[in-house]
Amino acid sequence: MIDLNFHTIPGGKVALYKLTNASGASVILSSLGAGITSVIVPDSAGHMADVVLGYENIADYMADSPCAGKTPGRFANRISGAAFTLDGHAYHLTPNDGPNSLHGGPGGFQNRIWAHEEIPGGVVFRYRSPDGEEGFPGNLDVEVRYMWDDDCRLTIDFRASADRPTIVNLTNHAYFNLAGHDSGSCLGHELTLASSSYIQTDAADIPTGRIMPVAETPMDFRESKPLGRDISADFENLRSGKGYNHYFLIDGADGVAVREAALLSDPLSGRTLRVYTDQPGLMLYTGNWLAGAPAGKQGAVYADHAGVAIECQDAPDAPNRPEFKSVVLRPGEIYSRRVAYLFGIRKPEI
Repeated sequence: MIDLNFHTIPGGKVALYKLTNASGASVILSSLGAGITSVIVPDSAGHMADVVLGYENIADYMADSPCAGKTPGRFANRISGAAFTLDGHAYHLTPNDGPNSLHGGPGGFQNRIWAHEEIPGGVVFRYRSPDGEEGFPGNLDVEVRYMWDDDCRLTIDFRASADRPTIVNLTNHAYFNLAGHDSGSCLGHELTLASSSYIQTDAADIPTGRIMPVAETPMDFRESKPLGRDISADFENLRSGKGYNHYFLIDGADGVAVREAALLSDPLSGRTLRVYTDQPGLMLYTGNWLAGAPAGKQGAVYADHAGVAIECQDAPDAPNRPEFKSVVLRPGEIYSRRVAYLFGIRKPEI
């Protein structure tokens, strides 16, 4: 079942689609930033709760620092110096993270109201990014398609095409707390990543270009461990950055097959989240700077680490790092990526 409501905010009318499956579990999707504002799923006792952080006031999603639940772009994550060179031409972007570009700049996709259309079992959002928007070359047509099924699987398909060579990196920026969005810290959640390596960054979270093994470091999530176990270690940017804000390469990723990249579980509620993708890696961000975010749903106040983002995407600063996988999209090519969030219940131990 799909219900549609509208909210008028400064800048336009926002569509909110509520998708409800056969069990009564639901998601709410917004045309502001082609985002997720709610995911309500059962715990091990059958109690429903909203496990995605979000705001009481729809207008607060516009230009919010956390980018809660939305689709950042044209390039998710950071581009150093807010500049890159493509085919010998230098492009200068709008800096919004010190000297760097973050999530496509202040006028990124996350702060646009997208066209929208209901489809069987889901919703599709569309946006045309004009040539030169935030400094990026070429007209880019983008589509984000959401599907919600009776298995509590939310599938997101990203597609894009351009009329000039450009760069693209799309993801979803939802923050999850499987105990409930208003339940406090997520650092007791347990995480497993299918990753043996991560990208080293400098103090400004810009990649150094070095791909490092996770073995014998706080970056090792190959076996399940609480998010908070090593979060205060004196390692990389963990201490100065107040937690994880690191890019992990997914083992075996080939750009074609969709594979399980992450398993997040909450021991208290029994809820689990499995993340599947064909992306080459993911950004793990433990909500280190959530304090001061707009007022949350139902009066919730979000502190640092109130939620965790698992952002499947290409590598940060890839346009300036030829050693990383290319993010160039050329005319006639189709950018196509998939991310799926499967919500479930952890089976009791025998």
